[in-house]
Amino acid sequence: MITSEEVRKLFFDFFKKRGHSIVKSSSLIPENDPSVLLTTAGMQQFKLYFLGEKDPLKDFNSQRVVSIQKCFRTTDINEIGDERHLTFFEMLGNFSFGPIGNDDPNDFSVKGYFKKAAIFWAYEFLDKELGLKIDYVTVFEGDKNVPFDNISYEIWKDLGILEIRKAKREDNFWGPTGEEGPCGPTTEIYIDNIEVWNLVFNEYYADKKGNLRKLSSVGVDTGMGFERLMKVVQKKETIFETDLFEPLRTYILDISDDINTRDLRIVLDHLRGSIFLIADGVYPSNLERGYVLRRILRKLMLKIYKYNLNKSIDILVKAVINKFSTIYENLLNYDKIISIIYKEFASFEKTLNRGIMKFDKLIKDNNNLGEKLFILYSTHGLPLDISLELLRERNILYSDKDLNDFNKLFEEHRKISKENK
Repeated sequence: MITSEEVRKLFFDFFKKRGHSIVKSSSLIPENDPSVLLTTAGMQQFKLYFLGEKDPLKDFNSQRVVSIQKCFRTTDINEIGDERHLTFFEMLGNFSFGPIGNDDPNDFSVKGYFKKAAIFWAYEFLDKELGLKIDYVTVFEGDKNVPFDNISYEIWKDLGILEIRKAKREDNFWGPTGEEGPCGPTTEIYIDNIEVWNLVFNEYYADKKGNLRKLSSVGVDTGMGFERLMKVVQKKETIFETDLFEPLRTYILDISDDINTRDLRIVLDHLRGSIFLIADGVYPSNLERGYVLRRILRKLMLKIYKYNLNKSIDILVKAVINKFSTIYENLLNYDKIISIIYKEFASFEKTLNRGIMKFDKLIKDNNNLGEKLFILYSTHGLPLDISLELLRERNILYSDKDLNDFNKLFEEHRKISKENK
């Protein structure tokens, strides 16, 4: 079975041969980009090159670069535990910064390229290098602001792809990252009914109001989720069974064979995410990215203690570090990483234990649930995230109304607290 390490090498070698310079992953803390808390996409570190404000030839000796970028997204943080959502993930990508050359897939120079070369190389890498069969692809159907992407459609057709679906803007138009920036129509590649690779053709700039203007020089920005790719390459049922989660997954199952599937996935995701955030300089706090780390550490702690994994935290942390430290050297700072995790766990332990006891006394059903959740938060310090997770564990359903009731009480509480200062 081909390993993730082998796929990394294949990906870099493939694009290096085609004139791309290999660029290391940037930090999860974005540099000079206040529009986002964390790095959410492979193109973020290249924004200024797409805008023509930096020169790729000067910095990379090529208008073509390739990277595997570590990313962290919070949009689906409450969905973690199902078979496909993650907070931390890696994104494989190849990029071209204009102006373009002749867009010939056989041109292995350092010139820029566009749709023809990008699509051909994506097809060639998946088909020839990895032996994967594409089920279907999608292209942007067009709207009142951006025309139908007929060029991509015809390229796929010439490559022999039989099923080419036209998709709406919400599915096949990407960007910008943050409030404004480069964006454009996309073509997406599906294998085993999973979107594996998204090829973005940056032709526009979106301002803060969503208005589009044509970029003076177009570019290519592709993103392929590593976990999804390894799922189809290794023919696994879910992303969590790939070797990107080993040996961590095996260690957890050896220590606690009664852990349920959802909780296992939460531990796998939140432990990896926490380690990578800490390694990049994020510390637990009640503000911004520090609060993101605190949220996932506390939910991780809930599951760690539930399955008596707390005596094995050092083993689990080392499993992640051993897997990824040859690629991300800052993970080698084991002492810093483990001490921050232990410190956060220790500071929250009493609150968690007391909060769970109060939760079980107060909540027997979902009557007046929003009010009860607020009491647990305001009086006993139990965060809403943890209360919602406890509801799931006890099979107590909650609704949008319950959350709205909580938020209303929370805002009233915050207003009173502010006035009393």
